[in-house]
Amino acid sequence: MAQTINIYNDFKTKKISTLFWQYALPAIIGSVVNTLYNIIDGVFIGHWIGREALSAAGLILPVMNFAAAIGMLVGVGSASRISIFLGKNELDKAEKVAGTSFILSLLLSGSILALLLYFLDPVLSFIGSSPVNHQYAREFLEVFLPGSLFLTLAFNYNNMMRASGYPFKAMITMFISVIANIILAPIFIIVLGWGMRGAAFATVLSMFISFIFVMHHFLGNSSTIKLRLKNLKFNPTIVKAILSIGMSPFAMQIASSVVIVFINWQLNSYSSLAGISSDDTIAAFSNANRFVILVVMIVIGINQGMQPIIGYNYGANNHERVKSTYIYAVKVATVITSVGFLLGFFIPNILVSAFSSEADLVHLSGTALRYVTLAFIFLGFQMVTTSFFQCIGMAKISIMLSLSRQILILIPVLFIVPHFFGLNGVWLSMPIADIFSTALAYLTLYWYFQSVKNRHFKKRPK
Repeated sequence: MAQTINIYNDFKTKKISTLFWQYALPAIIGSVVNTLYNIIDGVFIGHWIGREALSAAGLILPVMNFAAAIGMLVGVGSASRISIFLGKNELDKAEKVAGTSFILSLLLSGSILALLLYFLDPVLSFIGSSPVNHQYAREFLEVFLPGSLFLTLAFNYNNMMRASGYPFKAMITMFISVIANIILAPIFIIVLGWGMRGAAFATVLSMFISFIFVMHHFLGNSSTIKLRLKNLKFNPTIVKAILSIGMSPFAMQIASSVVIVFINWQLNSYSSLAGISSDDTIAAFSNANRFVILVVMIVIGINQGMQPIIGYNYGANNHERVKSTYIYAVKVATVITSVGFLLGFFIPNILVSAFSSEADLVHLSGTALRYVTLAFIFLGFQMVTTSFFQCIGMAKISIMLSLSRQILILIPVLFIVPHFFGLNGVWLSMPIADIFSTALAYLTLYWYFQSVKNRHFKKRPK
């Protein structure tokens, strides 16, 4: 109990920068470690299975994002609610959230993943599979989709572990999982020769190991928040509370899946005009997107690190610390995305060569990466601002900002710009959307701070 009191006193009194890194660093490492699944698969698939399989790995990214979105829907929503309840010193309600989220994860994941498996061939055709990469994609997803149930639960409880005061332990859990993937992937792909199924099996088994570790934490005596049998039930009130907050990152992931489908469609349309195979352009986008996802996941780690600090202090009505934490997170995220821009612009070919040794594919992938990272400098502000509204319970605004970047702006741009610039226009559509969505985030934030200035952020008289 004394340890728990100290943790929550830190939320109220510890220096913001010190507290931020205490939570953000493990979250960043955990997010990057989670991204390494995709990077590791890309390295082994590209070098030991082939460019057709690499194209398939890019093709199925929307389906994999959809599976991960379920974990975000429940996990981020549960973590946010737990932070707020702990800020109000309502431990029993926090534990009810932990129990309800387990049942909710099973119901959502089980039903949706079963539908995806049943309609797998139509789904692959819809997202743009070709006769060349269809079978590779099918082989991976037949193994990955059933096993992604463990991904959902592991992501869910890893978020709650971090939100309830155990960021380092959450990081270690993710480390163990990715180390397992690094060991298993070459065994299944190279030694046993299982190809795409081997890559999928390595990923699924790694997820299962992560699931075991997080369950051990919440079922043991070391956790402040425990997973109790009496709380394993479908509580409609808690479900609504979880979904209202988790809907924003869920919408962002779903939007990301939808956008990738549209990008694949446009790549299919314009690659032939450029004299390039559509399988190669999809593989090139997949290679470039791995670096993009890596940078984005670092910012997501920053968001996860600020979430318990903002959530607790917002629940405790300490709005000065809420604002200070947000501003500090924006500064850090902007530095990260600026570095991402510099790397993507100046050394793109070096970065993407990790996934292929074929010169033409490396050159095409590098060109894609240089274009899509042009507006990365602004991305940190946009993402942190979107997460800020999620952290304080303003889910509708957060969802609007998420959808603006992924759907409302990018999709129309994807159909306009390539008409004038061909294949390069497909790549250019992404930074153009980043610029417009950042402007919208700034205007929304300005409106919010002006509307609450007198109530929450008015300076105290000296």
